[in-house]
Amino acid sequence: MLDKDAFLEKYGGVYEHSPWIAEAAFEAGAETPPQIRDAMKAAVEAAPREKQLALLRAHPDLAVVQGLTAASTSEQASAGLNQCTQEELEEFQRLNADYKAIFSFPFIVAVRGLQREEILEQFRQRINNDTETEFRTALKQVYRIAGFRLQALG
Repeated sequence: MLDKDAFLEKYGGVYEHSPWIAEAAFEAGAETPPQIRDAMKAAVEAAPREKQLALLRAHPDLAVVQGLTAASTSEQASAGLNQCTQEELEEFQRLNADYKAIFSFPFIVAVRGLQREEILEQFRQRINNDTETEFRTALKQVYRIAGFRLQALG
């Protein structure tokens, strides 16, 4: 088993700018990848809504290159978000602004396996969701992102 510092070093970045989740998994005694995944998700689910909202707000806007973590940069590039046409970039910027004005957190989607056109289509559809549906959908997407990141860590 890893000591706390090594555990946090390895898993602290799984959830975007939220090492408290890895700390909770360590405190829960999680050791195997499935245990770590489940303990991290349980920590988020048990957190008060304001802490969940802070987790959602820690995610970057899509198709924006400044200030991204290495993981987010790689994930967005894998979906071609670093190669948007001018029209796509303008639509992403408009949707990002409109979405945040409605929901008070950025649009979150696990981009692995998707192309920018599919992401834009999801964006166009999900912006019409009610707040609670979109909050839960965003958390589910965060869990998917975390799952992919955990897989990459081995």
